[in-house]
Amino acid sequence: MKYTIAVIPGDGIGPEVTNQAKKALDAVAEVYDHIFLYKEAQMGASAIEASGNPLPEETIEICKKADAILFGAIGDPKYDKDPSLKIRPEQGLLQLRKELDLFSNINPVKAYDQLIKNSPLRREIIKGTDILIFREITAGIYFGKKETSQDGKNAYDVCSYSVDEISRITHLAFKAAQGRKKKVTLIDKSNVLETSRLWRKTVTEISKEYKNVKLEYLYADNAAMKLILNPKKFDVILTENFIGDIISDEASVISGSIGLLASSSIGDQNALFAPVHGTFPEAKGKDIANPLASILSAALMLEHLGLHEEADAIERAVEKSLDLNITTEDIKGKNKYPAKTSKVGDFIADYILNQDDSNLNFINIHVGQSTII
Repeated sequence: MKYTIAVIPGDGIGPEVTNQAKKALDAVAEVYDHIFLYKEAQMGASAIEASGNPLPEETIEICKKADAILFGAIGDPKYDKDPSLKIRPEQGLLQLRKELDLFSNINPVKAYDQLIKNSPLRREIIKGTDILIFREITAGIYFGKKETSQDGKNAYDVCSYSVDEISRITHLAFKAAQGRKKKVTLIDKSNVLETSRLWRKTVTEISKEYKNVKLEYLYADNAAMKLILNPKKFDVILTENFIGDIISDEASVISGSIGLLASSSIGDQNALFAPVHGTFPEAKGKDIANPLASILSAALMLEHLGLHEEADAIERAVEKSLDLNITTEDIKGKNKYPAKTSKVGDFIADYILNQDDSNLNFINIHVGQSTII
């Protein structure tokens, strides 16, 4: 099969980790007889530097014509240090979500047994954690009207949701729950926010269509506490844009490294896949950033395209890299001979190409003691 993939490397470590994901995809293409045609496009700070626009029209067109979008990271310290700037990298991503109507952001959060020791939480608390977060990302306070008074002493941001905007992501969350532990937790602030009350009313009504799925409700502050005290309690989390932004970041620390968290942003016609982590500017160009989240994003992309066996091959390769300790310094530590970004990518591709090889041979090859014959 032939697929066109829009590739947006973005900023910071984005290009480095995206290149490793492409290595994995190229290995998949070779083993499973596919063709992936990459169409590179700009977005974010790199796009601003090149054209003055965080989302060039050409990028939108490339994305619309692609079968899927693989994205790196967005942002730059230069813009973080000056909040008064009117043109910012993040505007590119927000606009792309709106242009392509990528309304559902899906974040898997899994506690890998090999990394439990890296988590700030105790083993008995996080072992077995497996959460899927559905966050609505094309409406809410990020897209509402924003205004500051002329004297600069008052400001407001409007948060708005419609029943249709709530309904479409709710159905996705409940359908996902049917194939998991059959539980959805709606996280809101319906005790104080009118939009949250509309969420709760709409989700409650839709839940009647999914009689085998249990629905529970948590206020955002209580949910944030329970996510740390007992993350295994959660299965599918459903929430709005602003709350979901916070909850997703909180959940990211459970795994022991944000460098392992992939995400997908899904619409009716288009889909974008990206690591959860930011641009990590301190690591740019140093070949030390963890590429596994980007590689796992490629696996999510393959799942979306219906290539389940191929996605499984990538996921098994990631598990094997953790088993054999072929990992970057965020997991292994600076003083324990961590692998470089590019070497982790090489290992993942190597494993996909040689899945029947032994653990010992993989270890030897990737510490430079042997070569594949």
